[in-house]
Amino acid sequence: MHDYLRYSTVLLRGSTAVMTGYSALRVFIEGMRGQTGWAPAWRSPAPKSRYDVIIVGGGGHGLATAYYLAKSHGVRSVAVLERGWLGGGNTGRNTTVIRSNYYYPESARLYDLALGLYEGLSRELNYNIMFSQRGVVVTAHSRHEMESAARWGGAMNLNGIDTQLLSVAEIKARIPVLDCSPGARFPVFGGFVQARAGTARHDAVAWGYARAADRLGVDIVQNCEVQGFRRSAGGRVTGVETSLGVIEADKVAMVAAGHSSVLAAMAGFSLPIRSYALQAFVSEPLKPVIDTVLLSMATGIYISQSDKGGLVLGGPLDHYQSYAQRGNAQTIRAVAAAVADQMPSLGRVRMARHWAGIVDVVPDSSPILGETPVPGLYINCGWGTGGFKAIPAGGTLLAHHLATGKAHPIAEPFGLKRFETGALIDEAAASGIAH
Repeated sequence: MHDYLRYSTVLLRGSTAVMTGYSALRVFIEGMRGQTGWAPAWRSPAPKSRYDVIIVGGGGHGLATAYYLAKSHGVRSVAVLERGWLGGGNTGRNTTVIRSNYYYPESARLYDLALGLYEGLSRELNYNIMFSQRGVVVTAHSRHEMESAARWGGAMNLNGIDTQLLSVAEIKARIPVLDCSPGARFPVFGGFVQARAGTARHDAVAWGYARAADRLGVDIVQNCEVQGFRRSAGGRVTGVETSLGVIEADKVAMVAAGHSSVLAAMAGFSLPIRSYALQAFVSEPLKPVIDTVLLSMATGIYISQSDKGGLVLGGPLDHYQSYAQRGNAQTIRAVAAAVADQMPSLGRVRMARHWAGIVDVVPDSSPILGETPVPGLYINCGWGTGGFKAIPAGGTLLAHHLATGKAHPIAEPFGLKRFETGALIDEAAASGIAH
């Protein structure tokens, strides 16, 4: 009961009792009083004329950056500007997988920071993000893929990320719906599992960070499109031009995923980014058939089952550049065919809906974090298909740079300068990224 009360402090305002925080106790009390005590999770303020920091992009990374700026560094004069609605971009358009099974030490440190933060995020934000550590199983379908899986799993263990190689029998026991027979269209040779990995509710991550940042004084301004940048005579960014007017700031951070290259062009420099649609699908509700996340090295598909029973599916990128939040039929057919081939009992399951996010892909399939060629302008982009799983780390690391003026040691290898020095972190082939 103590924990419930700790998050359910009652403030008396006149004759109305307003509770701060969410808890089981509060849900019970609101049920008894007709749900009359709930307040909006965050404000919808008009933008001020000036802030210490402006964050362009109201997705998970932008909201997390604002939250950690306020919480960890005491920087509370912060505005998050979102051209649409909060979380309406990639944060709400993905397959919700969270993992840190990457090959290179730099990537392992980055994504495992995110996974570690996810593990305590519901309690920290006082918001249930529905994080389920059901594990991620990667399957190999040839002798060569099994060699790659063993190398990949060995590298993970050397990087301090627990992983376990699996035999065919162990995979069959974990995922009975997967065809592991000798005559399978994609015969299974083995694989590995990261047990700490799992899934979370994508919308809840954005909403939780938004609510927590708002409570610390951050202004979240929706339907506010950035149309240009203000710069001083010396070239330093001094603010942004928006659909709601000019807003000045000491520092500006671009956290806009697939549209980062568009914003960079407005600021006068280019990024090594190409934008593609990445589709996701959900099926009609089923009884429980898979209690882990499956990623197939042969077909590039990944599948899990939501709490509502729908199968959540993903696959490779649509391989043409686009800013449209929709995909093409060829990818839909390829993913559906792969599921039917590898899990024949699901071949007649009907798809309920599909959607697409716009991912920003860089040559080495690793993110870009830190300073840009324009003084006062910072960036968080280039996550490709890995943006959702990295939200807490992306926010933590960019907030550190904005507040201190120095890159965090984990973020240092991911700066723009690596494209000049050649110190790339090429995860494209190393860790099964489907692009």
